[in-house]
Amino acid sequence: MNKKITIIAGTIIVVTISIAVFAYQRQFGAPQKGAEKERIVVNLTTTEAELIPKLKEQGYVKSERALNFVLKVKGWQGKIEPGGYIVSKSMNAWQLADTLVNRPYQKWIVIPEGLRAAEIAEKLQKGLGWKDTAKEEFLAEAQEGYLFPDTYLLDLDFTGADVAKRMKSQFNEKTANLFKAAAEKNIRNDTLIVLASLIQRESANEEEMPTIAGVIWNRWLKDMPFQIDATIQYALGEPGNWWPVIKPEDYELDSSYNTYVHKGRPPFPICNPGLAAIDAVINSEDNEYLYYLHDSEGQIHLATTYEEHLENIKEYLK
Repeated sequence: MNKKITIIAGTIIVVTISIAVFAYQRQFGAPQKGAEKERIVVNLTTTEAELIPKLKEQGYVKSERALNFVLKVKGWQGKIEPGGYIVSKSMNAWQLADTLVNRPYQKWIVIPEGLRAAEIAEKLQKGLGWKDTAKEEFLAEAQEGYLFPDTYLLDLDFTGADVAKRMKSQFNEKTANLFKAAAEKNIRNDTLIVLASLIQRESANEEEMPTIAGVIWNRWLKDMPFQIDATIQYALGEPGNWWPVIKPEDYELDSSYNTYVHKGRPPFPICNPGLAAIDAVINSEDNEYLYYLHDSEGQIHLATTYEEHLENIKEYLK
């Protein structure tokens, strides 16, 4: 009699365990055995709360609740970052969560307009986890002014040279029509990008770029020095302070980038401009202004004479 009871009890335990395993697999198990690896991309604007239902809908996880449970237990909630990941439907919820939190193979890097190559290198180093050698390799390959500002999804194993070439290729693709338009107006390629870099740094917004371009062209045609502070900032810039505030003595700086001392354009671009700044060089506003300044709120004030400019300085900067 006792032996029979033991057998029944053992059967109950086995059945109970089987049910538990089945329930676990139904929630946490891999959706598909033997599935191949795939790339998925988490966009910059996608939140974790939006991502998890999509993973369930697309068959990468059996249960939203299970994946959320894993993230909570592991302390990973809110730690899935935008980027590219190699996953498989043969992964269970624990493996998928680990991959999405700890094993990206691509990351998004946003490069805004108006940065110099050294600033871009710093952003890339931080975003991609580069060593100094990779950053130096990027700078050796990069050409100031020709690194297109954009949002890039970059492989973590890209070399510095790979990224510089990618950004230059993007520049060539995006600006091809602008270079054609510039050629029709007899604007040399190097002049186009140098002037665009000045406009990018000097403008408070895209709307005023053609106006500032008109001022710069006017000064050049009258053989007047450009007198642009951003060029001096470029010459003085250093890590931690790439665009320093200009002091009075800086206007005497001995540099080919000092547009207060030297007439005409600086020798090379001072930053990497966007499309609007490049277009402004080609389609500059036809005006008679020779001076401009921005007040504390970023509003531009223009003048046709130096006397008017002095009045603007007195009214808006003092």
